[in-house]
Amino acid sequence: MPPVLALYEDVVSNGAALALPAAARMIFLVHGQARIGEHTLRDGETWHGEAAVTIIGGDGGATFWRYELAATPTPAAAGVRSREKLTASLNTLPAGELLLRGDSVAFPPGGCAYPHRHQGPGIRCLIEGGIRIDTAGRSTSYGPGGAWYESGPEPVFAQAADRPSRFIRVMILPCALLGKSSLQLVDPADAGKPRAQQYQIFADAPIARPVE
Repeated sequence: MPPVLALYEDVVSNGAALALPAAARMIFLVHGQARIGEHTLRDGETWHGEAAVTIIGGDGGATFWRYELAATPTPAAAGVRSREKLTASLNTLPAGELLLRGDSVAFPPGGCAYPHRHQGPGIRCLIEGGIRIDTAGRSTSYGPGGAWYESGPEPVFAQAADRPSRFIRVMILPCALLGKSSLQLVDPADAGKPRAQQYQIFADAPIARPVE
């Protein structure tokens, strides 16, 4: 069976601990404060790694999005509420060595991403604004907290709403793309057009290939 990429939303009370087994993952702190080892995360900050890890809620607790490769069921813990937002089988996982890339993609009001592909699958989740995603003959609109999966090879067109919009993304890419863009425009003529998107890289890390 192909590996699985999952996105969970965890709500952790002040002082509560969520112990997670080893897996390639990225944590995005949506709101509040949390501690992972010696690292303290606040709104909009991230952590990534592959080792087993414990996340402890800080003052006022925390809400975070947890992107995991080869995910396992979330262990029960007092003071922790976990919800699976999206899970996808990675049927288009690239061959060879892999890279986990986590980033933020922001659009100005009305901005768009011309039809394009990526060189690996991934999950996106909207943090602010609104966006319409056209792919595989379907058009779906998302608001804050909405999550969707993109296979990579399937062309996608994205249209932002009439307000600033931004999503948080984790993709599994070929390791050869370390430090390089994964985007491939469907129409080469679009390469000369201005691009509305602005990117912030959170993680760009080689990872072990999951057992299939």
